[in-house]
Amino acid sequence: MENHFIYGYRTITRLLKKIHGLTVNTKKIYRIMKNNGWLCWTRTKKVPNLGKAYYLTDNKLSRDFHADKPIEKLVTDITYLYFDFGNCKLYLSSIMDLYNREIIAYTISDCQDTDFVLDTLNQLKLPKGAILHSDQGSVYTSMAYYQACTEKGIIRSMSRKGTPADNACIEWFHSVLKTETFYLHNRRKYNS
Repeated sequence: MENHFIYGYRTITRLLKKIHGLTVNTKKIYRIMKNNGWLCWTRTKKVPNLGKAYYLTDNKLSRDFHADKPIEKLVTDITYLYFDFGNCKLYLSSIMDLYNREIIAYTISDCQDTDFVLDTLNQLKLPKGAILHSDQGSVYTSMAYYQACTEKGIIRSMSRKGTPADNACIEWFHSVLKTETFYLHNRRKYNS
């Protein structure tokens, strides 16, 4: 039975019972795996920031990611980009037009603050009544962002808390961007 550090001690315990009929305590399997350096790697779960959001709005997009004309419905989000095996971290703020799934504005910065998001927003001349959808991140619920959207005549829309599927198009873009550039490159560099 090969492990390749993918399976944890609980899974190994179940497999031993199912395949070989061996009943072994999970703590014993854990000790054996720990002593031999066979424990699997797990991703740490991000703890959400529970700070108060000031300028929330409803989800006006309601997962309707179809737009009939350009710059009618837009989605925005921030993602982090790790360089040099995590030694350098930058943030990417991007705005996608749902008409053709094109990134129409983006900014890269080493700090995630409201000015960073406003730089991305100010790259665009949006028609009044355009819908701009985001998550409930602190920069998108800030007073400065609210005022900038109001001055431009932008209709704000926000995902429900902890529901990335409400902003799926931009989340998907960021995922593909990281997979096809950073993660693949780092894996090749690591395996060389």
